[in-house]
Amino acid sequence: MSASPKAVEIAQIAARAAVAKLALDPVAFDVSERLAITDIFLIVAATNERQVGAVVDAIEEALLAAGVKTVRREGDRENRWVLLDFLDTVVHVQHTEERALYALERLWKDCPAIDLGELEPAIGS
Repeated sequence: MSASPKAVEIAQIAARAAVAKLALDPVAFDVSERLAITDIFLIVAATNERQVGAVVDAIEEALLAAGVKTVRREGDRENRWVLLDFLDTVVHVQHTEERALYALERLWKDCPAIDLGELEPAIGS
């Protein structure tokens, strides 16, 4: 079983919103074969706590506009690693230092990567 089309769409919308706020290196993995709780992990990085907060807000706003509500939000007090749970997709917005330290990509590298589509930030954003 692979990630649902809905989960892929959520990950793509979230990734586009993150990149629009200059998030770094978005990557998504289909974890549906390994985890029963979600289909996709999306991981993005930001260079400071303020940017982590801005990326999180942008993702939530973009998905709410698409009719998808956040089920759970954790870690936003420190803005070093914020987890956004959308059921089918879980988004990890990490400070670049946390991303390097915890290396989630290495943990999930055996899972198939998800094509996030075109992610270039719009000029003037």
